[in-house]
Amino acid sequence: MSSIDTRSAFFPKSRSASTESAKGGAPVDGANRNSAARSTEIMDKTSTDAKVNIGDGVKDFSRIKKAAMSAPEPDNSEKIARLKAQIAAGSYEVDYDGLADKILTSEF
Repeated sequence: MSSIDTRSAFFPKSRSASTESAKGGAPVDGANRNSAARSTEIMDKTSTDAKVNIGDGVKDFSRIKKAAMSAPEPDNSEKIARLKAQIAAGSYEVDYDGLADKILTSEF
């Protein structure tokens, strides 16, 4: 087996103690790298910077979406039955201008 360590140094906890001592360094302990003072300083700085503010517009959109999703499904059964009857009787007429407008608005 090769003695070359191919693991990335980017992940400090992935290095083993034997690898570090073979390099002449001290074993890496990722949990105890910062002193108590440094840890407090980091917590003070990130406690104000690590907050997310959600705007009123997004909150309103969320409320509207919840209301729309909880609304009952529209009942189109009468309209469908009427259209089927018109098609079967041969009296249904296509509104070609309206159809063209719908196609154009969906494409562009």
